[in-house]
Amino acid sequence: MSAHRELHDDWDSHWDEYADSASLNPSQKYRRELCLSLLDLAGAEAPVRLVDIGSGQGDFAAHVRARNPKVEILGVELSQSGVDISARKVPDAVFLRRNLLQSASPGEYQGWANFAVCSEVLEHVDDPAAVLRSARDFMAPGCRLIVTVPGGPRSAFERHIGHREHFTPNRLRLLLQQTGFEVELATGAGFPFFNLYKCTGYLRGERLIEDVRRSADGQPASRTAMAAMAVFRVLFQFNLRSSPWGWQIVGIGILK
Repeated sequence: MSAHRELHDDWDSHWDEYADSASLNPSQKYRRELCLSLLDLAGAEAPVRLVDIGSGQGDFAAHVRARNPKVEILGVELSQSGVDISARKVPDAVFLRRNLLQSASPGEYQGWANFAVCSEVLEHVDDPAAVLRSARDFMAPGCRLIVTVPGGPRSAFERHIGHREHFTPNRLRLLLQQTGFEVELATGAGFPFFNLYKCTGYLRGERLIEDVRRSADGQPASRTAMAAMAVFRVLFQFNLRSSPWGWQIVGIGILK
């Protein structure tokens, strides 16, 4: 990454400022449910070891722990703030601070995981292939990796928080193949209501940045915003799991 980009993406500040607003976003829950269903942990033989690549503030780890108490969980995250928040949410999991654009340094977790998730991470980096190659060090051969990345155009808010690019299923398929994974799935998802929800962000424009800042300052979201999120939480149950028009891009890769 360039020095300019490293200074721009201050992820310690990001999670300090946006942790609360991110937890209210209905698309977050939708992605967590999607990832968990594609992992299919319930049918796996023990031990089940899951590495969350770019674990953020630990929401997915907490979701897995609530559904699957026996799963061993490892989170790998760039920001110390994210690691600290995650450790409070899931105290029996392990969270490591690592920069996956550099050497992964997995230590005792070399080849550890038989399941992996990398959700809404790769769009934030200049070299997503480098992240996946480093992440492989935490995975055993045959590890099942679920990747989610955004599709569709970038909103003003997404540009503000450092989205370098948005993906297509073909772009994600090639990325997985180039980094040593056999591709089981690469598709769009979330049509039509995930797309519609994202369109509200496009229409809000730069005002959405101010909305999130207000939330970070402890000011409550407007009644209109709260009502809209409640409606979309219901509508998201009717999204298509696979569609060429879906703006949630999802892939499954098996480590060779």
